[in-house]
Amino acid sequence: MERRASSPDEPRIHRGAKVLFRGPVEPLIFLANFALVLQGPLTTQYLWYRFSADLGYNGTHDRGGCSNHSLNPTMQEVETLTSHWTLYMNLGGFLVGLFSSTLLGAWSDCVGRRPLLVLASLGLLLQALVSIFVVQLQLHVGYFVLGRILCALLGDFSGLLAAGFASVADVSTHNSRTIRMALLEACIGVAGMLASLLGGHWLHAQGYANPFWLALALLIFMSFYAAFCFGETMKEPTPARLFTFRHHRSIVQLYMAPAPEKSRKHLALYSLVIFVVITVHFGAQDILTIYELSRPLCWDSKLIGYGSAARHLPYFTSLLGLWLMRFCLSDTWVAEIGLAFNILGMVVFAFATITPLMFTGYGLLFLSLVITPIVRAKLSKLVSTSEQGALFSAVACVNGLAMLMASGIFNSLYPATLNFMKGFPFLLGAGLLFIPAILIGMLGKTDPHSEFQQFSQSP
Repeated sequence: MERRASSPDEPRIHRGAKVLFRGPVEPLIFLANFALVLQGPLTTQYLWYRFSADLGYNGTHDRGGCSNHSLNPTMQEVETLTSHWTLYMNLGGFLVGLFSSTLLGAWSDCVGRRPLLVLASLGLLLQALVSIFVVQLQLHVGYFVLGRILCALLGDFSGLLAAGFASVADVSTHNSRTIRMALLEACIGVAGMLASLLGGHWLHAQGYANPFWLALALLIFMSFYAAFCFGETMKEPTPARLFTFRHHRSIVQLYMAPAPEKSRKHLALYSLVIFVVITVHFGAQDILTIYELSRPLCWDSKLIGYGSAARHLPYFTSLLGLWLMRFCLSDTWVAEIGLAFNILGMVVFAFATITPLMFTGYGLLFLSLVITPIVRAKLSKLVSTSEQGALFSAVACVNGLAMLMASGIFNSLYPATLNFMKGFPFLLGAGLLFIPAILIGMLGKTDPHSEFQQFSQSP
């Protein structure tokens, strides 16, 4: 019987895979982000608490002192130290992760997605363990940096995302890929929202240690799931050496080697779009907790939890908005609308001096996260099926560079602008977002896989 060739719009069914209990990748991403978001704001607040105790500042507990409109040099020093140590943690993790996540992502194109998922899960587990030692034993906060480096050596969350998005690309069609990737990002958002609500109340009731213990338990289960329950999506995994320049070379070839089905210009410019969007997103996220803790907002741990939950709600609302708007608009127009609301939210943050205005800013971000799944799907359609791991490890590299840039710019700019305008970094972020807005509009008309053309040609 003649064997029919598969079309690119058909899902790639791996008939040779063993049929056991093999789960999808979404629970892994959900658990990983739940554990990370549970730890993230708590780590920032713990740094604030430690530096406040060291310097004798009690503004986070004395509402009258925090509301004092005169400049408090001790509070400014606490803010500066917290911001700088957040920068050190991010620098340590991102610099190491730039090498490891790209190496491991391209390696997963040979050996399959499971090994990278297991390694990244173990790295996140080690980071949580180090954080527990710091909190329980009152170790020097520099050990937080050590935990980030250990996590980055094994792939970090960026490596986990690279394997996750690559596995979705392995089994999705061209038409369903944008929604599948948005669904994966929605898992990130729902996990973050739940963890934020839980973390804020738990910290208020029982202190710092117990949430870290829950994160550790979740990461242990997640490592087990990655090793024994995840269903491998690679058609024919083959053994391959890990430490070889061939993996990094395959990433360079994505952007340098000509191929009929891809445009090097589109790959480079869409990567630039992701770079700018991630820079603004994580740069703002890095300073939001400090911004909310300090005068004039002076939020407590409960409000910090609500704010962090609101910060993650756009992962879900963006998925819903993307699904609804795709019936009448192209992905390009959906991305432009999302960027417009993102810019508005940043401007509101810059001038927020009361709690309702901060939550108004969060509300305006309800479509802000439609951009990344759209761009990831467009990038995935520009490369072959055997290059998905290399592509998403390159995107992980771009993410790492963006987060490194975000930490360097926003965590350095925030203390430098405290005296004349605390919200200036948010205004800078709003201005930077005009770059991807222009690029997406230009590329949408020339993209070889663009739905803009499909909409314009439809009767």
